[in-house]
Amino acid sequence: MSSDDNTRYFDTEDPNDKDVYDAGDPDNDLSDPSQDDPSQDGSYDHKQEGATEVIDTKSLTHLLNDDKQRSSSSPSDSSATANEPDNMATRVLPTIDLQEVPEGSNSQKPPKSQKSGKDSRSRSIVASVIGISGEILLTAAVFLGFYILWQLWWTGVVASHDQQAQVNQVQWVQPKEVNGSYKIAKPQDGPPPVVAAPDKIGALIGQVYIPRFGATWHHNLVQGASLKELDRFGLCHYVGTQMPGAVGNFAVAGHRSGYGQPLGNINEMQKGDKIIVRTENYWYVYEDTSYEIVLPSQISVIAPVPNHPGETPTERLITLTTCTPRYVNATHRWIVYGKFLYWAKVSDGIPEALATPSKNGKILFTQATPSWTTKIPPLSTILLWLIIAYVIFFISSAVAWRWPGLKKNGTSSKKSGSRKRKDNSARVSSMYGFLYRIQPGIAVVRWIELILLICIFIVCSFQWIYPAMASNIPYLRVTSSYVGVNGV
Repeated sequence: MSSDDNTRYFDTEDPNDKDVYDAGDPDNDLSDPSQDDPSQDGSYDHKQEGATEVIDTKSLTHLLNDDKQRSSSSPSDSSATANEPDNMATRVLPTIDLQEVPEGSNSQKPPKSQKSGKDSRSRSIVASVIGISGEILLTAAVFLGFYILWQLWWTGVVASHDQQAQVNQVQWVQPKEVNGSYKIAKPQDGPPPVVAAPDKIGALIGQVYIPRFGATWHHNLVQGASLKELDRFGLCHYVGTQMPGAVGNFAVAGHRSGYGQPLGNINEMQKGDKIIVRTENYWYVYEDTSYEIVLPSQISVIAPVPNHPGETPTERLITLTTCTPRYVNATHRWIVYGKFLYWAKVSDGIPEALATPSKNGKILFTQATPSWTTKIPPLSTILLWLIIAYVIFFISSAVAWRWPGLKKNGTSSKKSGSRKRKDNSARVSSMYGFLYRIQPGIAVVRWIELILLICIFIVCSFQWIYPAMASNIPYLRVTSSYVGVNGV
């Protein structure tokens, strides 16, 4: 075939063939009167004469087929068409350079520039930094929230366990009870018996009941008012002050927040409220007379005659001390004073102030019921069961499903390699997403394993991290608990 300028080369049998078409040849007029605007079919656009562009050979084949049909029509039709006035636009294709398009590529979408790729990576890095920073801040907020829960609630659970263990170690006389109904102990005449103060710090003296604080409120009373005893055993007797029932001042300290907060609601006490102390064999009933708020340095409140050190006592008194304000750095002490009313024998029943009538006419002693928190297992047991559950889920899932989360990320191909790398970088930028993907098993199982890991971390925080924080961080050490009026 000749290679002059008006020669075209193509193979209409091969739809993928692309070649050069010369619009200068009058025989190559591929006008299609049925369509006024050739640009609407999307195959090519009108441009200035002599311009070159890439078109699809399928569109070119369609136009060539139309040319063949007109060539095969009758001469009369051809002459009539040639003699028609130029009221129909005759389309002339510009010179077309059919550039070779790589197989599998999309000629309609130009490739991204190198600059846009760098911008995308920069935005991805910024988004990852912001996302991880947000996760860290949220994690810190939740961590501090659980610290507050540990301080205000869990320390009380631990204290209730220690107090119940103390009670279980002693064999005390039980109040008189007939057919499920407690008897009211009759007040005794004469001076009350006074038990000797124990020599051992932390030794159990008795229990304290204040009906104003609830039908089940009661706490152990131990010897010594150091923070160790206050944190573990509830209410503590100031060493050197009088014992229950003795002439003088029976002084007691207790926390107002955390560690069971035995005196948390001391501000609700009113004049005339009963304060009841029970020892192994006797009841000592006191009555609230007044209160005041003092500075920590005013230790004269626990003198034998409160606020009158050096005077000889003539009355049997009780003094309760705790910190104020609550939940923050305690700058003052809340003091409640009371006087002795009567004593009774435990074997005779319970004081009238502790009697709770039931619907069937029986008298109940609700304060004798242990707190529900004593039924909560210790942290060591909870941690052991969480670890066992996680190991079971982990091993079972690894055998049954292996690691589908990682397997998806590990699949690579030439077509989707860049997209996979982008997805992986987005996923790794999330701490919890990473922990979720490295767990074996299907999605639901991986969620369970992730929740178990978080629970294990929280339990470890309750067991070791939070106590260390409260002991070593100065601000937390000051605000965590009660400080006695004598500085111990």
